[in-house]
Amino acid sequence: MSTIRQVQVTFDCAEPERVARFWCEALGYVVPPPPEGFASWDEYNASLPPERRGAWSVAKDPSGEGPRLYFQRVPEGKVVKNRVHLDVRVGTGLVGAERLAALQDECTRLVALGAVHVRTLFADEENESCIVMQDVEGNEFCLD
Repeated sequence: MSTIRQVQVTFDCAEPERVARFWCEALGYVVPPPPEGFASWDEYNASLPPERRGAWSVAKDPSGEGPRLYFQRVPEGKVVKNRVHLDVRVGTGLVGAERLAALQDECTRLVALGAVHVRTLFADEENESCIVMQDVEGNEFCLD
């Protein structure tokens, strides 16, 4: 029998704290408390050498059920489409116009947070509607 392991999803990005804040708002996640001995993340970052300040950030599910999201600063910018992306499940159990309305409402909310609406894929004979989006640094994700 195999062991079930938790997973962490890691994002390469230019501004880890900014991208983490977006995903916290998008998913209802939270930034965990700063390391022991520090009153705030700003205080923690100030204790680091300049090149390591703001080099990473985390978003976690407050219920502990969802995967931890880790954001790490990398020097290179995004060049091509992601090979892995998140599907944000806002339309589960909904079909047709009701599903599309729920997806569009969430799209509107996320655009206000800095996301970009890329395209809407409308339902056909095989698939329900979904919306392709990009987060604040251009990482693709879908509202499903």
